[in-house]
Amino acid sequence: MRAATTLILACLITLPLGSHAGDVAAGKTKAAACAACHGPDGKSSNPEWPNLAGQGVAYLVKQLEEFKAGKRANPIMSAQAAALSEADMADVAAYFGSQKGALGVADPAQVALGERIYQGGNQGAGVAACMSCHGPAGSGNPMARYPAVSGQHAEYVAKSLREFRSGVRNNDPNAMMRRVTERMTDREIDAVAQYIAGLHG
Repeated sequence: MRAATTLILACLITLPLGSHAGDVAAGKTKAAACAACHGPDGKSSNPEWPNLAGQGVAYLVKQLEEFKAGKRANPIMSAQAAALSEADMADVAAYFGSQKGALGVADPAQVALGERIYQGGNQGAGVAACMSCHGPAGSGNPMARYPAVSGQHAEYVAKSLREFRSGVRNNDPNAMMRRVTERMTDREIDAVAQYIAGLHG
């Protein structure tokens, strides 16, 4: 219960959003290089790569900044972000954020477990409810830079959760995601990923 309370309070913290507002039109042009992996409108055709359409702008900027700084490791994204200025990042994020989010489909066999953990957590294992930070409909918390997850590829979500669990990914504020996922089983991770894929925020 204490862990869940800590996470809920952390989700209410507002973080600085940067100085450049971002220009959607400029971002559309600059995002052409992103289309090969993420799709021209931010909807990826490869389930291993995330949908960016409708994502929180401040969250996208944060990820690009951290790829560039090496705080988040990915050879492709680090190379892409290396040449981006603060304005470039804001523009690209503004463009993808302005697009309509993706609609995914969940595996019916895993929805019940995924819904239970997403909405209520697992008190016995100390797993906080995902919706505490990501919202009941998966729309995230833009001001706190917590991502929208609704309609995200299940394969990408499951991979990300396992990376947080192993510590391969460690750019989560106050290790929130690492603390949650270290208490989750593979079955729970896969079920939550499927439930998220079917959420329509």
